[in-house]
Amino acid sequence: MRNFNHLPATTLSDSVRHFKYSWLMPSQPSALAPRPTADVKNWIHMSRWIVKLIRDDYRIDETRLRGTVSLDRDLRLSQEQIEAVMATIAESFGIRFPTGAYDELMNLRELCMLACWLKGLHKRPDFVSPKFERKCRVANP
Repeated sequence: MRNFNHLPATTLSDSVRHFKYSWLMPSQPSALAPRPTADVKNWIHMSRWIVKLIRDDYRIDETRLRGTVSLDRDLRLSQEQIEAVMATIAESFGIRFPTGAYDELMNLRELCMLACWLKGLHKRPDFVSPKFERKCRVANP
């Protein structure tokens, strides 16, 4: 591989300049970078926002993003990718998923319902146990 670091940026062609700097840039937005949420007014919009996040960041066909789909088994997202999705949701909506939230979620619907509940846009989901509810309320006073 050729190294062009010794050349000033002004002497490089556009393609070489792009190559030189593009490897430093992440291919996906940072998980901690908040995304616009101004259009999210209710739980349906928030759920749709989450689906679009996964669709766009991981290039998953939207027809596969149904409520009962498992994030890890069906969509083949790694634990790190799921945690990145959760971090983006948390940062964008100003909510906090408590420690262990990843282990409580079985599918996309549960992720959406939990996030909507933490944001105050939906009632407490049935799958949330009393112990996990306490953890959620402590994390989101």
